Amino acid sequence: MPGLLRGIARTAAVAGTATVVAGRVQRHQASKFAQRDAETAAQRDQAYDEQVAPQEYAQPPQDAAPPPAPAADPLERLKTLGELKESGVLTEAEFQAQKAKILAG
Repeated sequence: MPGLLRGIARTAAVAGTATVVAGRVQRHQASKFAQRDAETAAQRDQAYDEQVAPQEYAQPPQDAAPPPAPAADPLERLKTLGELKESGVLTEAEFQAQKAKILAG
């Protein structure tokens, strides 16, 4: 029986050692992966800050004044003015004043 106990003790010692070594390896790998993840997160945050920072302080582009509306054809404007006078929207005095503006250019 002493041989059997010695075998059991040897097996327990080997299993215990293997468990301790496996635990250390696992903790070492977890630490290494945590450090790598922290570095990756820091790089990602720095890249994000570099992309966003110029946009935060950049002045919006100043839009140029819109181009003036194309001048309506004087004949079309006179026709519209005449229709407004005929429908009673404009009085004769208003019609003459507006017509003078159109013809003056």
